[in-house]
Amino acid sequence: MIEQYVLDLQEVDETRVAVVGGKGAHLGGLSRIEGVRVPRGFCVTTHAFRRIMAEAPSIDDRLDELSRTNPDDREAIRTLSAQIRRTVEEIAIPADLAAEVTRALGRLGEQAAYAVRSSATAEDLPTASFAGQQDTYLNVMGPTAILQHVSRCWASLFTERAVTYRQRNGIDHRTVHMAVVVQRMVFPHAAGILFTADPVTGNRKVATVDAGFGLGEALVSGLVNPDVFKVQDGEVVTRTIAAKQRAVHALPAGGTQEVAVDSQRQEQPALTDAQVVELVRLGRRIEAHFGHPQDIEWCLVDDGFQIVQSRPITTLFPVPESGDEENHVYLSVGHQQMMTDPMKPLGISVWQLTAMAPMHEAGGRLFVDATRRLASPASRAGFLELVGRGDPLIRDALETVLERGDFVPSLPDSGPVGPPAGGASLPTEADPAIVGELIERSRASIAALERDIRTRTGPALFDFLLEAFEEHKRVLSDPLNMQAIMAGMEATWWLNDKLEEWLGEKNAADTLTLSAPDNVTSEMGLELLDVADVIRPHPEVVAFLQGVEDEDFLDDLGKLAGGAEARDAIEAYLDRYGMRCVGEIDITRPRWRERPSTLVPVILDNVRNFEPGAAERRFEQGRHRAQQKEQDVLSRLRALPDGDRKADETKRMIDQVRAFIGYREYPKYGIISRYFVYKRALLAEAERLVQAGVLPEQEDIFYLTFQELHEVVRSHQVDDQLIQQRRDAFRSYQALTPPRVLTSDGEAVTGAYRRDDVPAGALIGLPVSAGTVEGRARVILDMAQAELEAGDILVTRFTDPSWSPLFVGIAGLVTEVGGLMTHGAVIAREYGLPAVVGVEQATRLIRDGQRIRVHGTDGYIEILP
Repeated sequence: MIEQYVLDLQEVDETRVAVVGGKGAHLGGLSRIEGVRVPRGFCVTTHAFRRIMAEAPSIDDRLDELSRTNPDDREAIRTLSAQIRRTVEEIAIPADLAAEVTRALGRLGEQAAYAVRSSATAEDLPTASFAGQQDTYLNVMGPTAILQHVSRCWASLFTERAVTYRQRNGIDHRTVHMAVVVQRMVFPHAAGILFTADPVTGNRKVATVDAGFGLGEALVSGLVNPDVFKVQDGEVVTRTIAAKQRAVHALPAGGTQEVAVDSQRQEQPALTDAQVVELVRLGRRIEAHFGHPQDIEWCLVDDGFQIVQSRPITTLFPVPESGDEENHVYLSVGHQQMMTDPMKPLGISVWQLTAMAPMHEAGGRLFVDATRRLASPASRAGFLELVGRGDPLIRDALETVLERGDFVPSLPDSGPVGPPAGGASLPTEADPAIVGELIERSRASIAALERDIRTRTGPALFDFLLEAFEEHKRVLSDPLNMQAIMAGMEATWWLNDKLEEWLGEKNAADTLTLSAPDNVTSEMGLELLDVADVIRPHPEVVAFLQGVEDEDFLDDLGKLAGGAEARDAIEAYLDRYGMRCVGEIDITRPRWRERPSTLVPVILDNVRNFEPGAAERRFEQGRHRAQQKEQDVLSRLRALPDGDRKADETKRMIDQVRAFIGYREYPKYGIISRYFVYKRALLAEAERLVQAGVLPEQEDIFYLTFQELHEVVRSHQVDDQLIQQRRDAFRSYQALTPPRVLTSDGEAVTGAYRRDDVPAGALIGLPVSAGTVEGRARVILDMAQAELEAGDILVTRFTDPSWSPLFVGIAGLVTEVGGLMTHGAVIAREYGLPAVVGVEQATRLIRDGQRIRVHGTDGYIEILP
């Protein structure tokens, strides 16, 4: 096949990204939409780029060196990328290629002015926007200058920012090629950007238009503040007219110039409302063509709008599919489960199949539809009360939606949900004996699962697992299970409400629940202290663990003095807790048993920071503090009017909270124990598929849903392209932040704490564990990278149960995600750590190493000088 070096824009569409790059493909697609005008032009194809690159073999060596360079080594990247750019620009364009470009210019007008624009093959795609990563040149005139700027566009594939962006996003430099778009210049009265969805809130029904005078370069470069219009349902709903003091205009001889805008025009709108509405109508047509909300660059010339670029808005959080046109309000499951990272398809589908409520996927996260509970007047108040106790930001966001009046329709009552508003009547007492009974039932169910799954393979395994998922849900839905969970939570709420009312004491339950029995998550942290006690007396073992780099270190440990005991202690710990890991609700995440090196830094911190017997001492100290607090509270209550009744009721609730609050953590432990059994069986099946040549590697199954994997096992056929698409999508989801509340319009509704009782500059959050502590902030995003000293305060995004071993070595806790009854909060109270959760952007606003003061009783953090 003859390689074409030049293609007219009319000859290409979105399917030709590999030949004309993302920008060229989109422009070709735009030119085919009825009613959309695109300046005439052509593409210098990636075939031309590859031919140029082949002229300089030395570039290959530089790319090898670049691929080995750390993305954070800016100096090395700057040097290497500059060398590659210089080499590319110095390559002479072959005569036949230059002749094709000149012929194309002749068809459009050789002496006209042109825009010369880079168009990379990894640019303007639905999963990644490379806006501004490569170069654009405006008002270029004459074939010689245009060819020179084509070379510059080729070289711009290797600008420092483009190289760094690719490295950070895992994109191989060799897989990206550069085409160049050459278009007739447009000399507009006004230009700007149209977002067909609100880029801030995500609302798909609100379009935003930014507009300024002259060329759009003034807006894109940040030279001027634009006029901003918001349009909904065909009407301008808000407008902000800026003082536009500067503009960029084309020069007659080529190039552009920044000019002052006449003072009388500066505060005139760049567009009329009618023009804005017309532009948005055009944008909706473009959005419908591409199937995604678009970021569109437009120009207004004498006879209407021309479109010079359109790319997907990649920062919007996707909307769950509802299958209808009704309004919906979705709540993030990840914020309840302390795991807001994206999940892989197998993880999502297994969680959906084992969850107690229907769940909807979007952006690699799960959501529950709260619309019906909000729509029923009877259930709404109780639901908001229940949600608000856990996370006030979610409640505030839901109230924001409800205040709009017409988004959530009122439906007939469906019965109360959650505690009654006010919720401080004396909870029903529960029999503490049910805790032991429930734990035993769970253990027996898991033992039966492990026994029965051993002989199941092939399609029969999937039939068995579907039955196992039903048993999984039966265990969770046992009325006794919910009774035990609610007994501890309701007693906590009652104690906090009543003791603040009667004694003026906030969050009294925090101290009363210290070292409560049967808390499998707090035991997990304490038992790792016991492992450190076994290792500490053996310097050779400690030195060996400091150098651990792979996952088979336990095999070598037994060869050292004291190593056998150390290995046995770690193995015993893994036997009980090896199914756990960060992000454990995603079955695809590597478990501690699969990656035991994750625990080594925590064990070494415990060896260094604690004395022998710390676990038992710590537990007893907590128990003693709780007993002292109980005596203090009861004696103060008895001194009040009607004090004996108040003290008796409080004593019953203290007994109830201590009997049941520890069990709050057990159902999750049971879920994750079952998950590891499922996972090992599925990985064994994956290995059989690898051996049969169906899959290249075991972990490919993580990018299939449970149902799809079932079909692959049955048919021994797999769609490799689907797996690659899922990998790419998962990578793109990692850049998204899931909202707590999301509407079917795509709006991410953010709540606020609405408090005025905190010092200026303080970071506000939810108080979940009382006390005040000052110390060094350690901002840690990966538990395996944690190096903590005594007195440090852990600052992180979220803490699911797997973070609990770190809690024994810290003095306080700050997280971006969390609620009163989420795992991090429960364990912080168990260990007596002052903790504030739900602190928006805490890991960005607090720098690692800063000194901070955590007010765990009042719910705020001060950053100290």
